Amino acid sequence: MPLSLKTLAASLGLSLLAASFVAPSVAHAEGEIRIAEQFGIVYLLLNVVRDQQLIEKHGKEEGIDIKVDWTQLSGGAAINDALLSGSIDIAGAGVGPLLTIWDRTHGRQNIKAVASLGNFPYYLVSNNPQVKTIADITDKDRIAVPAVGVSVQSRFLQYAAAKQWGDKDFNRLDKYTLALPHPDATAALIAGGTELSGHFSNPPFQDQALKNPNVHVVLDSYDLLGPNSPTVLFATEKFRNDNPKTYKAFTQALAEAAEFAQNDKGAAADTYIRVTKANIDRAELLKIIDNSQYEFTVTPKNTYPLAEFMYRIGAIKNKPESWKDYFFQDAKPLQGS
Repeated sequence: MPLSLKTLAASLGLSLLAASFVAPSVAHAEGEIRIAEQFGIVYLLLNVVRDQQLIEKHGKEEGIDIKVDWTQLSGGAAINDALLSGSIDIAGAGVGPLLTIWDRTHGRQNIKAVASLGNFPYYLVSNNPQVKTIADITDKDRIAVPAVGVSVQSRFLQYAAAKQWGDKDFNRLDKYTLALPHPDATAALIAGGTELSGHFSNPPFQDQALKNPNVHVVLDSYDLLGPNSPTVLFATEKFRNDNPKTYKAFTQALAEAAEFAQNDKGAAADTYIRVTKANIDRAELLKIIDNSQYEFTVTPKNTYPLAEFMYRIGAIKNKPESWKDYFFQDAKPLQGS
């Protein structure tokens, strides 16, 4: 009888955070910002911002003291719920959840992206030797994603299914997916013996899984879309308008963090380990991030094909004319795609 994922996670001292909840709170004045992030290297810019207290630094330049509150959740659905409830001000999640909430709040809260967190390939990995491509996935397989049908990993899988079988079958593989945080899914995949046989992951979890000879890559997001920005930060129009100095300090902090991470990978690796307390060897981590396919930048890249796809399959009702429709354009406009 296969171990349950919950039993495995408990035995490894891990916590299942798929249904994390943040209690709502009232709106606040200028000088406070609440940020929700998830798991992985893709959030390294936020690690740098936190470690170097860059929001506080740029806030002082604007003449205000800024209180920063950090929260960690798992899955775009939990992130979106927290933002809509007013529990957080800045949400960190995939382009899929961004487009879902942008569409849902279009003409109301007008939630849009603030910046990208960089360009990174995401892998669908499997420990089932029979699964070489997505066409080999059967009822015997279960694939972990951060949020079923909402996360960018789920949208990548749907995009791949549409390419394989046509738009009408875009959700053909959804029934094989389940929601599980990246750390727990990685542990389950490496250990084996559970119902889980696949994981649409992100770095460094996909790299850790691939160290196991029984795990292999089934799908690379760069093969689907080319180099792209899978993870972004987004906020409500009200927060941006009501807190101009805090918002400006945050965007300046991000830009400084991106320059730091891109230009000093060793220091970036040290920051990731220090802030996340990740159990990963520094040399191994440095090898992962010092990769020509990785780019730490606030400029979004190649996000629009996924937006166009989501509109085409009816996942969003409002069609963006370009990526600029779902990204805020500030004093220094982003030059993205």
